[in-house]
Amino acid sequence: MSELIRSRSPQCPSDVVMEQAAVPPDEVRALAARARTAQAGWCREGPAGRAAALRAAADRLRDRADALTDLIVREVGKPASEARAEVDRGAAILDYYAQACFAATGDVLPPSLPAHQPGLLFTERRPHGVAGLVTPWNFPLAIPLWKAAPALATGNAVLLKPSPDALACGDAVAGLFEGLLPSGLLHVVPGGTETGRAVVDASDIVSFTGSATVGAQVAVAAAHAGLPVQAEMGGQNAALVLPDADLGQTAALLASAAMGYAGQKCTATRRIVVVGDAREFTEALVAAVASLRFGDPAEPTVVAGPVIDAAARSRVFGAVEAARASGARILTGGTGGPTADDGFFVAPVLIDRIDPAHPVAREETFGPLATILAAPDLASAVELVNDVRYGLVTSVHGHDVGALLDAVRGVDTGLIRVNAPTTGVDFHAPFGGEKASSYGPREQGAAALHFYTSVRTVTFAAPPRPTRPTPPSHPAKEAL
Repeated sequence: MSELIRSRSPQCPSDVVMEQAAVPPDEVRALAARARTAQAGWCREGPAGRAAALRAAADRLRDRADALTDLIVREVGKPASEARAEVDRGAAILDYYAQACFAATGDVLPPSLPAHQPGLLFTERRPHGVAGLVTPWNFPLAIPLWKAAPALATGNAVLLKPSPDALACGDAVAGLFEGLLPSGLLHVVPGGTETGRAVVDASDIVSFTGSATVGAQVAVAAAHAGLPVQAEMGGQNAALVLPDADLGQTAALLASAAMGYAGQKCTATRRIVVVGDAREFTEALVAAVASLRFGDPAEPTVVAGPVIDAAARSRVFGAVEAARASGARILTGGTGGPTADDGFFVAPVLIDRIDPAHPVAREETFGPLATILAAPDLASAVELVNDVRYGLVTSVHGHDVGALLDAVRGVDTGLIRVNAPTTGVDFHAPFGGEKASSYGPREQGAAALHFYTSVRTVTFAAPPRPTRPTPPSHPAKEAL
């Protein structure tokens, strides 16, 4: 009998949002075989048919926007305003990849054929087959869609394994495509580690978003099987504050980037590196964090709700105690608010006077916790930014264009945002990090169209022209 898995509302753990049986590995393999058969028909739909299906899914998502917003709030504790923004982004992603069905699938190049022999040299991109997608709970609609939409647009079938903490949202993703795709083309397969491993083993291409530990395992398994793979993992993202940054505006920006959605974004700001004397900016940041509304995520003005579960809550409290024991100063938060029975709440935590080498400053807690670090000059600040194993995103704040450009050139992250928060993703641009943050090609935008297809080169030489026979000669007619 399959294991039962449950998703619970983090603000009310007694509320079981959904209960499902985990899909066992042998059933995953059977679904993959069915999807592979359906994929051949999906390719025959052509770009117009695929685009129509994705547009219809986008329209369906807009029709269900209110209900899905409420579901995201309930199942993963995302503040209502962010949940609605995620729904809107999901529809925009589907629209984008519906149009991308008509993108060019190759190039025409000059052939290196003999001058007397005409021909063509061209490339074409083709789908891999079955795309195995393993997705997290923190963006339970947007991340499955920004993986599934380009996979479908390029002609692939999909096996989607959502996080056990986002079962109902995963089911909702399947509902967006119900009746729009060939039977068996897309399957949502709930489960835990065994199910996820089976999805990787049964697929022709793999895309993963989650922790660095699991992502490394997925990348190794896919590489061992010879499969294309991308793994988007953690981040210990820094905001670099230059001396001429506007204190109030920058503090407000970073407070939201660090603590919004209880810090549960891979792009959340974890470290604030201040160039020069950090005291004045620290005061502004403490005030900005204190002004954030913390509590029930269903309330429209709340910015930081609960963390996802009891383990996440304990992880934040453990980090606070470890920092305090090292001599660091806890400037805000570190308390739980309501009891654990009433929800997994953690008041936003700011820490300063911490050794940059301390694990709390170097490793991702994935909660509402950020550290403040000071550097005497820009070169030292860039060195601090880079001195972690992750390399997802950095934000840089200030007015001096020369200093901003120097910082942009110096940091070694895949995304750099100038006078903008570390959080926020443009779905039409490549997304990914460096070092332990990412493995494999970028996702989103046109990069996703390339990832979900393989390229082949075709040389097409025209057959030689047949030699025309010489017409027979006729004797000249005698003159009359």
